[in-house]
Amino acid sequence: LDWWQADRFCEQHFAQLLFEPQDSEQGSFSKLLQSHHIRGSVWLKERDSVLHKAKRRRGHTVPVLVFRDKTDTKYVKVLSDFPALRAVTACAHLQWDTRTQEIATVFSYAVPAFINEFQLRGFVDEEGFVRFALIVHGHHSPYLPVFRADGQWHHFCVTWQRENGTWAIYADGKRRASASGLCAVGPSAPQAILGQGTFIIGQDQDSLGGTFRAKESFSGNITDLHIWQKVLSAESIEKVRSCWVLEQDLVFGWSSNALEVESTVQAVATQLLCPGPVEECRVLEVGSSGFSYASCLQTLPFICHYSKDAYWQLRRAQLESSHSLSSRVNALAVRTVIPDSVFTSGVQDMNLSVALDALDILATVLREEVPVLEPSDLLAVLQLLKQVSDLEIQEGDELEMLEQLGQYYMEVTELILEEQNAGTWSSISQVIRGPMAVVELCDRMVSLLVPLLTRERTKITIQHGNIGLRRVTVKNMWFGYGSLQRCLSRSGTSAVSQGAAAPDGGQEFLSTTVGTAVISSTLLSDHQEISTSVRYHLQHRVQVAPGPFSLALLPVSPDAGGMWSTAGCSVAKSLPDSTACFCNHTTNFAILLQVHEMETTTKEEFTLQTLTFIGCGVSFCALIVTFILFLVVRVPKSERTTVHKNLILALAAGEALLMFSELAKTNQVLCFMVTAFLHLFFMAAFSWMLVEGLLLWSKVVAVNMSEGRRMKFYYVTGWGLPVLIVGVTLATSFNKYVAANHCWLNVQTNVIWAFVGPVLFILAVNTLVLLRVVTVTVASARRRSKMLTPNSSLESQIGAQIWATAKPVLVLLPVLGLTWGCGLLVHLSIVWAYVFIVLNSLQGLYIFLVYAIYNSEVRNAIQRMKDKKKA
Repeated sequence: LDWWQADRFCEQHFAQLLFEPQDSEQGSFSKLLQSHHIRGSVWLKERDSVLHKAKRRRGHTVPVLVFRDKTDTKYVKVLSDFPALRAVTACAHLQWDTRTQEIATVFSYAVPAFINEFQLRGFVDEEGFVRFALIVHGHHSPYLPVFRADGQWHHFCVTWQRENGTWAIYADGKRRASASGLCAVGPSAPQAILGQGTFIIGQDQDSLGGTFRAKESFSGNITDLHIWQKVLSAESIEKVRSCWVLEQDLVFGWSSNALEVESTVQAVATQLLCPGPVEECRVLEVGSSGFSYASCLQTLPFICHYSKDAYWQLRRAQLESSHSLSSRVNALAVRTVIPDSVFTSGVQDMNLSVALDALDILATVLREEVPVLEPSDLLAVLQLLKQVSDLEIQEGDELEMLEQLGQYYMEVTELILEEQNAGTWSSISQVIRGPMAVVELCDRMVSLLVPLLTRERTKITIQHGNIGLRRVTVKNMWFGYGSLQRCLSRSGTSAVSQGAAAPDGGQEFLSTTVGTAVISSTLLSDHQEISTSVRYHLQHRVQVAPGPFSLALLPVSPDAGGMWSTAGCSVAKSLPDSTACFCNHTTNFAILLQVHEMETTTKEEFTLQTLTFIGCGVSFCALIVTFILFLVVRVPKSERTTVHKNLILALAAGEALLMFSELAKTNQVLCFMVTAFLHLFFMAAFSWMLVEGLLLWSKVVAVNMSEGRRMKFYYVTGWGLPVLIVGVTLATSFNKYVAANHCWLNVQTNVIWAFVGPVLFILAVNTLVLLRVVTVTVASARRRSKMLTPNSSLESQIGAQIWATAKPVLVLLPVLGLTWGCGLLVHLSIVWAYVFIVLNSLQGLYIFLVYAIYNSEVRNAIQRMKDKKKA
């Protein structure tokens, strides 16, 4: 199977595609595979989920030819020399004009000896399908339906080869028609399609390169036409559909420079959404014990991996099974719908009709004949639900059948969640970690209903009992209290996930109960999931006293079953009969010390981000100017100046990265690197703030250490300590290092404490240093006041002592980093977030004013430069 099919097959069988073995295991593992006669390449699943890119669509900007209406004048000539073609493949993206049902010529290739040498023609039939026919040397294939005439972009390929006259037509990656015998025998059969001809797009040539007729012309849009002198495989056609250009044996590649466009044909640039990209997936080379990559669409052997506990629980379920459910369902269906074993079931040829029939019979048996499910029965039903949710809807499938499939799916789902099956769910907890797996399966099922949405029908609601789904632009599902509560409580999945803080920041929950319906919601744009802030209002099952509630479903693999988590969601309002929850995932400067998620409105979030960017920009510029001043004006070299320089360098690097970290969110690898460097530079900034404190301490309290040894110690503390902290964090928490929605440390997995922990320690040390400095300064000011002004008034003495206290606090507070303590309070109120951002994003400006503009050493150095210049 290809990688996607292999991964899906293993998932359907409650396993995982084989992970890459560790270095120490590679030799023995390769020998084990060879002993089972497994050779060559085997698919692997990469362990490193952080660096693994998800399959996604990508934009592809191309010039599009626009043929408005059917005329005898519009045409485009391909400026390319065609060789004799013993085999040919032509592919393009096409938008068909649905206003006419007359025959249209997509392209025609003519040679002096024969006008109808190679053509593709089509028309819209009465059922709303575009039918294509291929013409080779005057021989005509039948018109066959290839895609729906819906005005959307479709990709097509046509192939032909001289041997046996084999031909095929593909549309949207699927082979729609194929046969043999097209111009393969008889006196007129050519050795090949003749070369040196004229290729015209949009018109049928009745003479070489001309004599067009409006009745047979093409009306619509066409782009991305490529022609090869060979028959492409299905895998290669899928690559071409995904906007890859295969250079080998390419006769013509789509380019505006290689086209002669008639003046009335409009050429515009359009972005196509390709279904790929075609990715390369990891493979194990059995025998060499090495690893490489292959196209994910290639068909290779694969191995499914089970955990020991899950495997033995599956084996026990099979051995103890009476096979009552499978025998009844298979007898009614007169075929094998449910196999006797989840291990031996192969790849089923599942289509809409087969799936509908299977779920209909299964629902009947569950409803009327099977009161309590055995573990093997439940596993078999879940396996079937997995296969149906992975179904691919084909062109021409009846939409009424699709909606009925949704009805049966919801009914089967509700039946397996009945209270009497709670014990069965518990008995397969190692295989399926709780009934929340059903929520994931239903969510996948909803995506199959896309064809039901039209301009006339913008909403779909399918409900059976307490379970239902609705899909508009927002995809919603709900599971009534009775559907999940008892199964959840028996399976043990109702506990709050580890690391999730209690909403009130206080005691942990002693127990958890489902007090409302369970919901799953996704916002879609062009059938792709997008992230945004959402507010939910959930009705309680019974009236309760207002208190801390939190409800969020953390999406995980269906076999894991899901866990309850407070991550990213907070309670906006709590009433006796309902609770309003707000879920938000955005980033700003305050997240650096934000141990708890903070609820913010869109306006507040925008204000925070704007203040962060402006403040960091001003701070960065001020730090750079200060650093340059220290270098240029030749401030006398000292421990204090060296420490200031290193602090400025680390803080400037961190703030520069922070300003542009939002741009890295879309690239997982780049986001990971930005997070690591942000961690390093901000940790280094705090380490040098600690050094600032230690340096002050050495000035206040006598320290028996030479200046050279002190500087070595300072450098180890300032740069060595951050490298050590970041290195240890990466080594121990590599796969859970980065947060899900922004480029910073993961708050939910406690990795954030690799930053917050050292920062709290540094702030505590520097607070003690500041208190000691203030104490010494005040005592010194009191002695000086008594010596110089012994007869001064009490008011003036108090004023002098207040200034003696305030001055070191104002001067040392930012450089010791004590203003960062506000970051621990941002979860209490949005006001603290504003205070935190203003104080710390302007830290660089404060350092510039105190340690450059009002620094006597800097001012004296500048004055010396001026005096020297005058002299």
